[in-house]
Amino acid sequence: MLSASNDYEAVQAWIERHEAEATQRAYKKEAERLILWAVMLRGKALSSLTAEDATAYRSFLRNPTPKARWVGPARPRTSPDWRPFVGPLAATSVKYAVSVLGALFRWLVEEHYVIANPFAGLKVRGGTATSPTDAGRVFTQAEWRLIRVVADGLEWSYGWSKDAAHRLRFVLDFGRGTGLRPSELCNVKLGDIWIDERNDGWINVIGKGAKKANVSLPPSVRTALNRYLSQRGLPASPNLWDSKMPVVGRVSDDAATGITPTRLLMVVERFFETAAEVLTNARPALGVKLRSATTHWMRHTHATHALELGASLTTVRDNLRHASISTTSRYLHSDQASRASAYSRAFGSSAE
Repeated sequence: MLSASNDYEAVQAWIERHEAEATQRAYKKEAERLILWAVMLRGKALSSLTAEDATAYRSFLRNPTPKARWVGPARPRTSPDWRPFVGPLAATSVKYAVSVLGALFRWLVEEHYVIANPFAGLKVRGGTATSPTDAGRVFTQAEWRLIRVVADGLEWSYGWSKDAAHRLRFVLDFGRGTGLRPSELCNVKLGDIWIDERNDGWINVIGKGAKKANVSLPPSVRTALNRYLSQRGLPASPNLWDSKMPVVGRVSDDAATGITPTRLLMVVERFFETAAEVLTNARPALGVKLRSATTHWMRHTHATHALELGASLTTVRDNLRHASISTTSRYLHSDQASRASAYSRAFGSSAE
């Protein structure tokens, strides 16, 4: 049933069967990495890979080498400095990659494009998630305050343009305050924001699976939005808004064009790298986290902070639009400092 004449066309046909843009991007990245590895390191086409190749690729994901060829900071695809990886993958990310590639080959087998699935039965030790979403990838409240301090000085101390600094600070506040996925951050328009009869703010969001939902817009984020709109020369009053105007804009003369998810990823990771350089000496552990952080960490940080500050599990579940409360419960953890403090108070005195 597949008319593809080469591996690229076959993979593209599989990707296009998934309607969600974010899913297509994620699957394309995993398939592209495998194709590059197969051709450059194994000298094989994707359709010629064996079970031994799949096992070798699993090891490669944990330590892409040679690093100069495979690993580097986020860059545009057209840049000569672009690399497929920003570093070795964590166990959950390796498990996710293997599961995606297994699904790809299962479909290729069903379409009689290949004879067998080289990833069938391949196990990945460590990690429990079936996606790269890791609830441990969060910034504590203390860490977040330090990160925002660095963000406040971007145009003064770190060479960012004024408009880029304004946007970055808003993205941090918007992402952490709403828990929206990166693709959702980019897709929100001013017309998607509304205020109810109690003066509570809401965002109409179309999330995974094209599901519609309302996400809370807290007062602090509304304040940040009004400030950011003023900085862009746009009216802060909802009555004067252009409903089609992107909430997160491009830093260009084309104010009506929103930032793309790929560009957002690059901008946020550039900032995290800057923050790592500033904070590593004083907070080495935070520097390590910043160098591996992505835009999705803001969603994890939102959930963790909300629970720590007293929001109920069901409230956070509904705002994140999780199908099950067990998914949200992964964020029920406190940072080590607060946990140590609690146990010090409980068991501080030695027993007689």
